[in-house]
Amino acid sequence: MKYFIVNAFADKPFCGNPAAVCIVENDLSENKMQLIATEFNLSETAFIEKKNDHFRLRWFSPRMEVDLCGHATLAGAHILWEQNIINNKSIISFDTNSGILSVKKTKDHIIMDFPRENALETECPEEIIRGLKIKPVFSGKNRFDYIVEVRSEEVVRTIKPDFETLAGLKTRGIIVTSISESESGDYDFVSRFFAPNAGIPEDPVTGSAHCCLGPYWSRKLNKTKLTGYQASERGGTVYVEIKEDRVFLGGNAVTFSSGKLID
Repeated sequence: MKYFIVNAFADKPFCGNPAAVCIVENDLSENKMQLIATEFNLSETAFIEKKNDHFRLRWFSPRMEVDLCGHATLAGAHILWEQNIINNKSIISFDTNSGILSVKKTKDHIIMDFPRENALETECPEEIIRGLKIKPVFSGKNRFDYIVEVRSEEVVRTIKPDFETLAGLKTRGIIVTSISESESGDYDFVSRFFAPNAGIPEDPVTGSAHCCLGPYWSRKLNKTKLTGYQASERGGTVYVEIKEDRVFLGGNAVTFSSGKLID
């Protein structure tokens, strides 16, 4: 089975979020997928299998299967076009645990059509306050994650998480965000994402988190097109557009390496 390591939400190697992409040609059990993802030990491994007029796509973290992942979807689409598995002018339809997700290539970016994941306001759990040592401006939750707004970009960038405390929270992950204070005006908001329960202490760039971040900042800033920067050590930019119940995520990808799995 061929595999590729792709830096997603990146324009060059050694930044963005690395994902493994496996092209499945024979039946592969769920257990084997999980073992492979654990062995790669990246935040996500994508398994893609051709099914008639679409592709079946599943995502696995080092510990579990997840229901929505942006950067591994972007990486998977990039490989299908780059390897001429599908014509690079074609729109790709992925059958996933979150429904059919379509991906297209434009002159500037790869654009993914994802579900909108609004967060409802809720009391901030004590594990987040203690684990991140923050005072939330807002706390909310959707079906996947908590989202917490803090008072400044400096707070976002300087958080030093206590992952043991955060792991006591029964959720996929925690999004921490603030408005961008960049003098260049290149970004509308910044964020970081922590998911110790999924085997990902800090995710470098999290596409699916922007399905929540996009609608949140769209309401606050009264804009439908936004640019987010995930301020992890590697860092990455996500372009976001809100349309009704969908969120369109844009970014680029670079293939870092490739190989073949030995059974």
